[in-house]
Amino acid sequence: MTETPSALNKFVIGLTLKAGTGFECEWVTPKVYGATADEAAQNTVDLIKALADKGVVEMASHAAAAVRSAHKGSGGGNASRGGAAAPKTFQNGRVQPKQAAAGPGDDSCPHGRTLREGNGTKGPWAALFCNARDKNEQCDPLWKDQKTGEFS
Repeated sequence: MTETPSALNKFVIGLTLKAGTGFECEWVTPKVYGATADEAAQNTVDLIKALADKGVVEMASHAAAAVRSAHKGSGGGNASRGGAAAPKTFQNGRVQPKQAAAGPGDDSCPHGRTLREGNGTKGPWAALFCNARDKNEQCDPLWKDQKTGEFS
């Protein structure tokens, strides 16, 4: 039986190389192993150089563009989420909404929303959730900013 790299090596470094800032961009996520921390670090440097030299990132980008082109008529992955075709963005460690809304009156959800509140490990939370029965048609929730009291 062949042992896995993690069984043979004490150290592992996981990388995420993204082609852009949004969730819709291409990601290459290799793992690098080493018996020592120095070996894992050197293997990481060697891998990054090899990925650049061999054009792996560019090839991944071209392959992703080809897949998107083949499926562009389907509306993409976000089209079934309440008609929202714009991709989500990630900023300051949080998913940013497509459009900020001050409250339920400014919301464009055609299904109506229900306020839910709770207290989690990070403190109290509140959100307005879409009332659509079919999960594929549900709009993204509007989360309440605990500092400003606004939903977005």
